[in-house]
Amino acid sequence: MKNRIRLVLIGIMAASTATTVLAQDAGADTYKAKCSMCHGADGSGSTPAGKSMKAIPFNSPDLVKASDADLIAATKNGKGKMPAYSGKLTDPQIKDVVAYIRTLQKK
Repeated sequence: MKNRIRLVLIGIMAASTATTVLAQDAGADTYKAKCSMCHGADGSGSTPAGKSMKAIPFNSPDLVKASDADLIAATKNGKGKMPAYSGKLTDPQIKDVVAYIRTLQKK
């Protein structure tokens, strides 16, 4: 019985990890297509467009401590010179992009 429970738990953990990896891959693809031209491949905002729009680097303390909900809202509604992506990206795409941004903040 204990072995059966362990196998089920291992299966759940593996599925959760696979889902996280797929979401990060999807987020990376969307980020590259829609965000990197301003925010840069590394999230530094050091592209010509990012500099002209004064894009804040993703590793800035304010963005690191911002909640996922805050980042989702900024992406959906726009903020400063950043355009709104509501209607251009789906809610799952935006959530995946935010998850990918979190990986950039760790680098």
